Amino acid sequence: MSINLGMPALPPPTLAPRRKTRQIKVGKVLVGGDAPVSVQSMTTTKTHEVNTTLQQIAELTAAGCDIVRVACPRQEDADALPEIARHSQIPVIADIHFQPSYVFAAIEAGCAAVRVNPGNIRKFDDQVKEIAQAAKDHGTSLRIGVNAGSLDPRLLQKYGKATPEALAESAVWEASLFEEHDFHDFKISVKHNDPVVMVRAYELLAEQGDWPLHLGVTEAGPAFQGTIKSSVAFGALLSKGIGDTIRVSLSAPPVEEVKVGLQILQSLNLRERKLEIVSCPSCGRAQVDVYTLAEQVTAGLEGMEVPLRVAVMGCVVNGPGEAREADLGVASGNGKGQIFVKGEVIKTVPEAAIVETLIEEAMRIAEQMDDPAEPGTPTVTTG
Repeated sequence: MSINLGMPALPPPTLAPRRKTRQIKVGKVLVGGDAPVSVQSMTTTKTHEVNTTLQQIAELTAAGCDIVRVACPRQEDADALPEIARHSQIPVIADIHFQPSYVFAAIEAGCAAVRVNPGNIRKFDDQVKEIAQAAKDHGTSLRIGVNAGSLDPRLLQKYGKATPEALAESAVWEASLFEEHDFHDFKISVKHNDPVVMVRAYELLAEQGDWPLHLGVTEAGPAFQGTIKSSVAFGALLSKGIGDTIRVSLSAPPVEEVKVGLQILQSLNLRERKLEIVSCPSCGRAQVDVYTLAEQVTAGLEGMEVPLRVAVMGCVVNGPGEAREADLGVASGNGKGQIFVKGEVIKTVPEAAIVETLIEEAMRIAEQMDDPAEPGTPTVTTG
């Protein structure tokens, strides 16, 4: 029997068409327009410690990060930017606060982009023309980063606090300053720690212009809380087609931010799905230890890059149906497991052999996906 493992010919469905935005370049990465939604993170190292910073950038690159941001609060950090920009494998954004001189230093250093926080940078408004010209001369894009914690005092006085309207108005005002000088290579973020405020701010911003938007929930919190808040906020916006690049902010190692960001995009079919483990939550019907099975299969397949859905099911009620829907699956019960490949039972194995068998079959399928007999239509032959 020959089982087709080819991917569907049609693109996977999404909840809404992408919002039409202008496209900019962040180094080699396109942001906006019809470009894929990119994933960003930020180093936690001291930027002037070049080797340590480059090591963390390499780790982020390996995890799938598209763009990396580095903090530049001091002169020694600005001095380190040329070497970091030169050796990073992904585009580097310099995050500038307080000193306009660091903006020019980052542009001269060859950074792909510069993030400016107008609410913090002293003498920002009267240097927009010079910043725009320098960025234009070097092909450097910008991010106008509006944050609830550093909103312009004039807007705080007008609105009383960082409301969605205040955030959006700040962003539109700062954007207009650059557009007055015919500079358009920028994206905008309006971050807040409350997902409801943040979502509404981006909705208001999306109604007022075609700027590419960088999504983020600022100070989202520890890994669990931050993942929930970011997933809810990003899902609400991306499901409406709003958002061109994302950064998940977690009080956790930055690689974890990238993993969460990629998973959010994959779950909405905005990135090609890679390995996906589908496992039941366990219940009174379960006849095997589903938690352990799912954890062991996940660990055994860590790093797999092919688009493969593996179902680990623990009972005979929903298990067979779910396993048939996956590329590879097991329906467990009575001390044994039925192994499914693309809806077909290929073998039954003892419970103790389920994990080993699933990993072996996954590896075999992955090899055939990487090197199919006929491009796009890999098959598994069963006896």
